[in-house]
Order: sequence, then C-alpha cells, then structure tokens
Amino acid sequence: MSTESTIHDAIDDAATTVGSVWPIHSFVTANPLSGFEGMPFGEAVTQAADLFGGRGYPSREIFRAALDDGRIDRELLESELADRGYDADPETLLERLDTSVQSPAPDDDAERVDHVLTKWLSAFLDEGGAAWPMPNRGDGFYAAFREMAAHDADVPEEGLLAALPETPTEAIEAVLEPYPESQRVPVFEEQLAALPGWTGFIKQRADDEGAWQSAYPVTLADYLAVRLALLDGFGVDVEPSTGPESAGTDPADELAEAFLSAWEASYRAEVVDRVAAESKSLAEGESAAGGDSSGERDPSDRPDAQLVFCIDTRSEVIRRHVEDEGEYETHGYAGFFGVPMEYQGYDAEVSTDACPPILDAQHRISEVPTDVETQARRDRRSSVREVAGEVAKKLKTNPASAFGFVESAGSGYGLALAARTLVPSRVRDLLGAAADAVPDDREFCEQTVHHQHAYAGDLPIGLTHEEKVEYAATAFELMGWEEFGRLVVFTGHASETTNNPYGSSLDCGACAGNPGGPNARVLAAICADPDVQAELRERGFEVPDDTVFLAGEHNTTTDEVEIYGDVPESHAEDLAELRADLDAARESATAERAESMGADPAAGVDETERRAGDWAETRPEWGLAGNAGFVVGPRELTSDLDLDGRAFLHSYDWSTDPDGDALEAILAGPMVVTQWINAQYYFSTVDNAVYGSGSKATQNPVGNVGVYQGNGGDLMTGLPRQSLMAAADEPYHQPLRLSTVVHAPVDRVTEVLADHGEVTELLDNGWLSLTVVDPTKEHRAFEYDRDLSWVSTSEPTASESGTPVEPETPTATEPETPADPEERVAPTVADD
Repeated sequence: MSTESTIHDAIDDAATTVGSVWPIHSFVTANPLSGFEGMPFGEAVTQAADLFGGRGYPSREIFRAALDDGRIDRELLESELADRGYDADPETLLERLDTSVQSPAPDDDAERVDHVLTKWLSAFLDEGGAAWPMPNRGDGFYAAFREMAAHDADVPEEGLLAALPETPTEAIEAVLEPYPESQRVPVFEEQLAALPGWTGFIKQRADDEGAWQSAYPVTLADYLAVRLALLDGFGVDVEPSTGPESAGTDPADELAEAFLSAWEASYRAEVVDRVAAESKSLAEGESAAGGDSSGERDPSDRPDAQLVFCIDTRSEVIRRHVEDEGEYETHGYAGFFGVPMEYQGYDAEVSTDACPPILDAQHRISEVPTDVETQARRDRRSSVREVAGEVAKKLKTNPASAFGFVESAGSGYGLALAARTLVPSRVRDLLGAAADAVPDDREFCEQTVHHQHAYAGDLPIGLTHEEKVEYAATAFELMGWEEFGRLVVFTGHASETTNNPYGSSLDCGACAGNPGGPNARVLAAICADPDVQAELRERGFEVPDDTVFLAGEHNTTTDEVEIYGDVPESHAEDLAELRADLDAARESATAERAESMGADPAAGVDETERRAGDWAETRPEWGLAGNAGFVVGPRELTSDLDLDGRAFLHSYDWSTDPDGDALEAILAGPMVVTQWINAQYYFSTVDNAVYGSGSKATQNPVGNVGVYQGNGGDLMTGLPRQSLMAAADEPYHQPLRLSTVVHAPVDRVTEVLADHGEVTELLDNGWLSLTVVDPTKEHRAFEYDRDLSWVSTSEPTASESGTPVEPETPTATEPETPADPEERVAPTVADD
C-alpha cells in the first residue's frame, strides 16, 4: 500500500472522532460525539473530555435543582445509587459530585497557529458572506494557502513553511517523518480536535460534495497539511499526548450517571405509565362497544379534517389545541414527508437538501413558473428591493464606504434603527404588508413533481408514477391510516425570526434545517393525483372521491398555520371553518408558549409576533428545548395527555403493520434522527462553551457558515445559550437522553432491532432508552436492557400470572413462572 493511501486511511480513522458540522444557514442538529457512539456512553464522554475538554454530565447545580423540584424521584434515585454501592443521602453525595474538566495550560505558539489557520479557513470556506474572498480558492485549500503564505506576515518562514511541498500528502509526510507510523492516527486525532468546529465543517462539506465544495474544494488532508506545517514553523511539538492506559472509572462520572439515570427514569415512568393506561383504556372501550383491539373505527366517526404535522416537539402543542377546536384528527410524520428530495425555489441561487442528513436526496424538485403575467409583476417589484438591498449591503460592509453611508443616511437610518428596536411588531407588520404586495412564488409557480425524463446533476427531476405511489402508500402505512376525511392537510413547519444567525436551527430538522412547506406540497400533489389514488385503492387504501389533499406550513414562532391554495366549491365551507379553528387554536397555543417564556399568556399572539420581528430578541422561541421523549403509536394514546411540548410524536398502528415494515422504518429512521437532536441539546446544555456556541450577545457570524465567540478562533458547533437557558443559572432544557416509547408487540420490536445493528448499538451503549408497551401482553411495559433482552417494568395481571404467555414469534419468550417486576425477557435466537 502506498504512503499516500496509508496517510489517507489514518486520516479517515482519526476523523471518526469529529462530529459533522453543517453551515449555519442550514443548521442540522446532530450528536457532537457521534464518532463515539460505538462505545458505552460513560466511556464515550470520558474519552471526549480528554480530546475536546468538554464536560459529559450535568453539573451538581442542575441535578440539585431537578431533585428539589421533584423531577428526580427519590426512590428511583436511591435505587440507582444503591446499585452503584452508594448508601449516603443524595444531598451529601451531591456535594461530592464534580463533573468539571480540567483545561490544559495555554500554549502561546499553538494559539498563534490557531490564529493564522482560522484566519485563512474563514476566508477560504466563506459561502457568500465576504466582500473580499480569498484568491485562488478554486485550486483547493492547501494550494491556495501555499500561494498566499508568503504574503502573510504572521506566517514564519521557518521549517517546512520556507518551501511548502506541492501536495498536502507530501507536507504531512515531511512533518511526521520523525514519528513511527503507529502515531499517525493519534497525531491526526489531536490536531483535528484542536479546532473541532472547523474540522467538523470541512468533514461535512467534503462528504456532502455540494456546490461550494465543487467550486472550492477542501479536504481534511488539506487542513492537516497546513496545520502541521504551521506547527512545524512555530516549533510546536506534534507528538500526541498519552494519558494513563487504565485510568478506571471516574467516581464523579459514576455518581453523575446515577443521578442522570434516575432523572431519566423519573420522566420515562410517567410517560410509560400514562401510555400504558391509555392503551388499556382504549382496548376496554372498544371491547365494551363490541369492537376489537385492532383500532378500527366506525365509519360515522369520519373526522372533519385530518392534519399531518411533523413529529417535532413543537407540533405536540399546536396539535392539542387544534383537536380541542373540532372533530379534527392530527397525525405525526417526519417533516420531510417521506420524500428524500433536493429543492430549489424560484429564483434561488442554489438548491438545498430537504431530507434528513442520514438520507441522500433521490429527486430534484424545483419551482417552475406557470403564470407569466404574475411572474413578471413579481420580478419587477422584487428586483427593485433586491437591488436596493444589495447596494445598501455593499455600502455598509465595504470599509471604503461604510462610515460615509451611515453619515449620509443620517436621521432616516437612525429612525429605522430606532423603530426596529422600540416597535418591532409595527415594523414586522409594515414589512409583511410590503411582502404581500409581491406575489408569492406559490401564486405563479408549480413544483416539478411529475417525472421530467431529465436530470439535474445526478438527480432525476420529478418522480415517476411508481415512485409517487410508493411515497403515498408508505406515508399511510407508517401512520396506520384506514380512513380519510374530506380534507387532508400535510403541514410542514418553519420558524420566523429576525437577526438570528441560528434561525435555521428552528426550522425543520427532518428537512436539513430548512422549511418543511415544500415537502408538504410535494406529498399533497402526489396524493391528489387521480392515477395515484386509483392505485392506492388497489392497495387497500380507500381514498373517497370527496377527499381533497392540501398542504400547509406551521409557523412555530407564532403558531400561525397557513394552508396553501383553494378547494372546490363543495369544500369551501369546510376549509373556511378549518381556517377559523386554526386561528382559535393559535390563540390557545401562543398563550401556552408565552407563559413558558415568562410573558403574559393573555397577549400570546402579540408577544410571539413581537419576538418574531424583534431584531434584539435573543429567544424568539424555545425551539426543541425540553425534548426528552419519542412516542410511537396511535394518536389516541396521547390525545388526552399534555406532554408539555417535550415529546416527538410519530403516528403508528401496530395492527395495520403485520410484517413490521412500518415499525422498522420508524425505528431505523426517525428514532435515529430524534436521538441526534436530543444529543445536540443535551451536550449543548451540559457544556455550552465546548459543545454549544455560548451567548448570542458575544457571537460574530463568519462567512455565512458559522459563528465565533469573539473575533476569531474555532467555529462554535452547537446551540446558543439562549436556546437552552431560562436564565444564567437556570436551564430551561432538561439535559436527558432520549426515552423512546413504542406501542407494539415486544416480539416485533425485537425482530426489527435484530436486523439493525446500528440501532441496537445505540441502545446497548446507553445513548437512548427504549420501552415497549405491548398491547398483546395485557398492555405491560418492557424496557430494553441489552443484547436484545428486555426487563418487564410492570406487574403481570392476574390473567397472566398463572399461565405462560406464548410469544408471537420465536424471537422473544417469557418465563412460565409468575413474572417478577424486574424479570428479564431474553431472545431465544440471539446468536442467529
């Protein structure tokens, strides 16, 4: 094997420890320790602390507040502590708890390396923010730096920097020549971890191979070559540090794990108990009515409308209030609505992925003008605004004109600044009125949903008939649909915010940090296709002739739900009533949101609109803060529960999924994505300086790709403090690992897990928990232990205690003796 190959293999191995970082304009919430998911959680956070210097568990103050508030059940805590050999009371043990991480002493030369390197990284990796971009970017980062180094007074003409080799591999080889090959991976790990924000961004950009990467290529080898050359020039030793080979378990981490596990169990027990109770109650109700437990409904119970929302925790709030307004049925489905696509809006310069990062886009969907007259009117009005905006931007950002611009703008500019600060709601209304004067893209465009027999790059434009049928059928299968209302609305979601670099973090995570409206429109168009409906009926989905499919978008900041388009006259009254009820639901939902942010609930709509338009508002909304649970099951299990906007909700009916295909898709897809989101919020909360992005007040956007804290350094990788904290010492987000609750036969869940080692690995290593409420076993709850085995967390009923329960499949069995509350249910074919 060539030297170049071995170096690149070593870089690939080292890069697994660095989490991917997406650009700020399409922020994707992801586990910053994703490269450590192959090891137990406790071991992972310990190794990550050594590498990145970040804390892995909440502080004693956070645990103490949770204990004092009753969020940690004392009996559960005492049990967790006893299991680990602690017998002192929790308050005494908290005093011993110290989860802080000792920072290494600063190295002045290494800091000078960071200064030079990050200066050129920000110039090279800019995505449209810089007025003066770095020259020679088309040649790649290493080549561009090699050309510019001689002109940078901060770059010493020492060592390798005096004559940089032509290729990055040669530069790496030259610096590492004195070191044995066995040290390459440790060297690379430490140097990648020195700036995990920039290296994570380079890793993601290289993997994505998007437009910016194609135009201005960069690799981790480029980065390492430049960094190692700078370290050599500044005389910094690159030999990797070595810690004790067997440091053992840190007692503080063991204690913190006990408190964290008890806190998670306390939250989980409440959700599981309520879901199990609802499951039993629904079954008893169906039995009393002469039905069965299959979930079939009386045709006369047809809902007035069905609205499908994203599984996002913010949807849980609006769904409750929509259901309170009428005979409405709401469902949860991943917000890209099952269509893995790349989307390009009308007049957009670049396309964007509109699907989860764990999927590759399979289709290109674009906005195509169909109304020439409206298009021309829109273009005339918007072009004037765009040109004026571009001129103002250049005047303000160009050093030669910035001061003159502000001086000449004079009082008018000052009044505009004052208005945005003092009356943001009024400015928002005025801007909204101006925007309304420009025709919306949806008024004169349609999406290229139908197959065009052409390609955009490697992606086919549009979808074939067969593909459309599959996406529609998959959606209804995953949600367990057997009937349809007169109106069916697929509702994507987006956030509204002003002057917020992290605005995309509040958009749809399932759409890679972009609004979900375009995806909703695609699925609505698919389902409205008569040919698709005909084939759906052949597959058993009886779509009535009077069902109309629509799309909409939920503004998660203001809770306004906009429904796109019109309906036939026969449905006009239905739609008008739905829109009125959505307005009423908004009043209730915004009151709840306002109260959670310490504002007057009676002024919920006004307060949320103010936050959306206030350019000084650091917390326009809570986003996904508070997320802790993921419930997979029929909406009836949670429709009477207030889950406080903390649970992802995915619709699923086990009785309509005999082969478990829909369940498999949910556990291998949405559950993994929600675990990513949950981990991002967790780590950003427990150590915001390392895994988050600090205060918005001291952030500086850089290159339209990320933010600094201060005027330079590493890209911050996670969420800002204001998205997580109610006050400086008061977290709003409760840092808990995700608790998933699934309503399905435990045997079926075991079968799915057996086929997905990557999901089982997450569970075995404690990155999330999984509890199954089994409707076929007297609605008992089974918690996943490890190695495809389960622990019953509820007592068997009298009907179970005298008779062994026969498993549905040979995958899981239960003992023939009466079950103990902590009995273990082990698979019989675990070795297959």
